[in-house]
Order: sequence, then C-alpha cells, then structure tokens
Amino acid sequence: MPNPPVELHVVSDATGETAARLVQALEAQFPDQEFVEIRHPRVESEDDLQLAVNRMRGRPAVVVYTLVQPELRDAMRTLCRRARLHYCDLLGHPIDAVARVSGQAAKMTPGSRPPLNSAYFKRMEAIEFAVRFDDGVMHGLRDAEVVLVGVSRTSKTPLSIYLGYLGHKAANVPVVKGIAPPPELFEIDQTKVVGLTIDPNRLAEIRRARVRAMGAARNRKYAELMEIYEELEQAEKLHRRLGCPVIDISELSIEETAHRVLRVLEERHAETKATAQ
Repeated sequence: MPNPPVELHVVSDATGETAARLVQALEAQFPDQEFVEIRHPRVESEDDLQLAVNRMRGRPAVVVYTLVQPELRDAMRTLCRRARLHYCDLLGHPIDAVARVSGQAAKMTPGSRPPLNSAYFKRMEAIEFAVRFDDGVMHGLRDAEVVLVGVSRTSKTPLSIYLGYLGHKAANVPVVKGIAPPPELFEIDQTKVVGLTIDPNRLAEIRRARVRAMGAARNRKYAELMEIYEELEQAEKLHRRLGCPVIDISELSIEETAHRVLRVLEERHAETKATAQ
C-alpha cells in the first residue's frame, strides 16, 4: 500500500521562493514518497498564520517557514506546537547567528532583495559573457574562466549560463564531426578547460526528443547511435589531446554539473600553484 502524500506547507512573509527551494531539495531525498506542496505567501499577521495552521491541523503536514519579524516567528512556533505540527524555521536561527557574530542587528525587512553590489554586476556580466560566446561564437576563450568542450546536447549552453549566474565567465566549444576545433582552444590556459561527455543511449534519447520537437525528420541521422558513437569518440580524442578532466553528465542536473566543474577547476589551480612553488 503506497504511503499517503505528505503535505509540505511553505509559509512566508514574501513570495516563499527561499523555502520552496529547500522543499524541492527535500522531495529529491524521498523519491518513493508523494508530496503536495502548498504555499502560503505574503502572511502579514498572526491571523494569517492561524489561517495557515488551521489548514494543516490534523494533516500529514510539515511546515517550512521564512518569517523575518521575530514576533511572527514566535507566533508561528507557538501555533505549530499547539497544533502538534512538525515545523522548520529557516531564517530565525541564521539571522540570530549572523547578528551575534557581526554585532549588527538585521534590518528585519520582509522580501528584502540582494543589494546591487559588485557581486551582482559580476554575475550579470558573466551571464552576458556566456550568451555572447555560446557554441564557439566569436573569440572569447582567452577571457573565459572556464571553457566547456563537448558534443551537441551535453548541456553546454545552460551550464555556461548557470555558471554565469554563479559569477563565472564560461565559454563553450562544440565538438562537431568532421570539423576541427578552433586553434585558440590549444593556445589558452589548459587548466580552465573541462570536457563533458554522456552515455550514448542517453544522448540518443535526448536527441530523438529534440528531433521530434523540431519536426526535422531529415536530421534523423543526428540521433542515430552509430553517429553518436563516432561523435563521442571524436570528443574523447580531443579531450585526451587537451589533457582536460572529463565530467559525465548522464545522470547529473545542471546545478550538480556546475559544482563539479568548479571543484575540478579549484583542484587543477591548486595543483598548478603547488607545482610552481
């Protein structure tokens, strides 16, 4: 008999996006459990909290809340205990901890946006860089902080943009059967080059879906396994020639791949620095 759905209630004095991201991570850890996500955004008073708790009372529910005002956090904790609900306060303890260490009081402003500081503009510049130098367009390899090399449909473009969101300038070079890579690829700092590969059957599945979506029957060869094996073999030869680390993205999300790329780059830079010393 399957387990009944667990209700994940997201309560926030803003949009609830911060808590929603945690909820998604929670769900991923219980693949055999069915969940129902229920949002309670823009709560502004204890009455709003009471209405939300009334909806959860007696249900198989877990409450995740991001409330900035200490009074609302205290009220939510009390209401959850009275209703015997499992709850998680995402902002309370971190705000208190940062205040103690920094010696400064938090602004306590619901829905506060990150400041338009240098880090913000660095992210915007990096995202623009990823778009401008996508798929080997123009000559941005020398200015890139990371260069991704892989065959078509190995998530090079979304990965480059996500790395840009994290503040890293990423360019990518496609491996195309019968076409030589740009000479610049062999002239840049090789420690910033990362290869991408994928299981042939998984790639065939992705490409078949792509061909169907585009209605491009004449490009059917693009999704054939024999063609894919040849392309991946060409990519493998190029990766060996570059001497770059290779990440298999077959079962990885964009976020997981990005963090692996950054970890690999850190390790390579550390090795280079140690060798130089």
